[in-house]
Amino acid sequence: MQALGLLLIMVMALLPLLDVNYEWMRWAYAVGAAMVLLARLLLQYKGRNLRVRRLYRINQASAVLYCVSAAMLFWGKGTTNWVAFLMAGAVLQIYATYMIDRELDKK
Repeated sequence: MQALGLLLIMVMALLPLLDVNYEWMRWAYAVGAAMVLLARLLLQYKGRNLRVRRLYRINQASAVLYCVSAAMLFWGKGTTNWVAFLMAGAVLQIYATYMIDRELDKK
């Protein structure tokens, strides 16, 4: 579910660069962001490593930023503020994913 949501976000974010801008694209982006948020909220770390637990929270925060980005698509019509939230979420996701793998491989 998370992979499908991220794919929806990516495709819907790339389409405006190709001058394809339809109303349904915002809704598809929002559905993708909601799917990622739901998947990340359901994915919990049960281990004892506090750093990995914090990194999972950062990963959840990136999904929240994707949802804020989707909200900006509806409320900030004509602006590109949604891109800033999308990029912030992507940076947090890349960092958290890399560091989770690194911390879990230390054992």
